[in-house]
Amino acid sequence: QLQLVESGGGLVQPGGSLNLSCAASGFTLDAYVIGWFRRAPGKEREGVSCISTSGGSTNYADSVKGRFTISRDNAKNTVYLQMNSLKPEDTGDYYCAADSWYGCSPIITPLEYSYWGQGTQVTVSS
Repeated sequence: QLQLVESGGGLVQPGGSLNLSCAASGFTLDAYVIGWFRRAPGKEREGVSCISTSGGSTNYADSVKGRFTISRDNAKNTVYLQMNSLKPEDTGDYYCAADSWYGCSPIITPLEYSYWGQGTQVTVSS
């Protein structure tokens, strides 16, 4: 069974950091583009970042550029999202998703991703 599991969320103060992980089971991640998405309370789900199968290409939403870094370790079947300089507006449920068709596009849309994890909650608050 193909499964994605996110971890690493939690409560952090503004300016702090978190490192989210997306681990795959039932399949190998190296054939999939991985995207990170988030849904803030009362808002639509938005694309945060994506990474190509090799890790050589990445894209970020403007709101997180320079603060978030996506990476992958295909040997560990895991993708990471390092989040620095966190702001209250980064609060939300974070999801990773896998795509085997469209690639890592500059516009990170959930419509292009087929497999989803259950999410991990991130709260940025003092």
